[in-house]
Amino acid sequence: MAEPDRPRSPFAGMVDLSARTPVRVLSPGEIERMIAEHRLYQESEYHEGHRANFSSTDLAGRDFSGLNLRGVKMDRAVLRGVNFSGAHLQRANLIGAILPEARFDRADLSGARLSGANLVSANLENACLAKADMEFALMANVVLRGACLREADMSGAQLDAAVFSRADLRKANLRGTGLRNARLDGADLREARLGSAFLVGASLRGADLRGAYLRLAKLDAADLSDTNLNGVEGLTQAQLDRAHCNSGTKLPVGLTGVEDAKR
Repeated sequence: MAEPDRPRSPFAGMVDLSARTPVRVLSPGEIERMIAEHRLYQESEYHEGHRANFSSTDLAGRDFSGLNLRGVKMDRAVLRGVNFSGAHLQRANLIGAILPEARFDRADLSGARLSGANLVSANLENACLAKADMEFALMANVVLRGACLREADMSGAQLDAAVFSRADLRKANLRGTGLRNARLDGADLREARLGSAFLVGASLRGADLRGAYLRLAKLDAADLSDTNLNGVEGLTQAQLDRAHCNSGTKLPVGLTGVEDAKR
């Protein structure tokens, strides 16, 4: 597939990295004090303490597992390899954060803001990202196995080789996402918006796409074995002819699939 056919962020070429806010460096004592103030802020229902502001702060390698960080500000922070396992990050601001190889397994990120964040190779297995905003995030090789992404906005995100097996993506916005070679086996994609999504080589074996929107989605060599496509919108015979189906693929009325899912 030619490179121009790959999804591309509308912001590409417009970002001036030289204008990036300088990264702050805090001592371990300062970080602990801010976390304590944030805990008090949450426990007192905002009457005492202060919301933690780690914007543009270098926190690489820190361990925040299991902590209550609801509403924390970590936009543009350097969080490479940080451990957020089981943390409470509802409505957290992580816009533009640097998060490659970070751990978010079992974390609650519902309503969190992650637009433009770098989550390459991060682990979000069984995490909750319901209604999270992840527009144009970089998420190649991310693990979202069993995660809840209901009504999340991932439009324009780069998710090549991401693992979504058994994930809940009901009503998620995946318009224009790059999902080359992604694994969505057994995923729940009912009523998801996949218009212009790049699903070349993706595996959707046993996925449920009832009511999903697939106009202009690229399905070349996608594996739709045992996939439920009843009631999908915007799907054409030309798209199906480039995908692999089997006898278990449930197709909309009037469309037929190629039973050749062996790869």
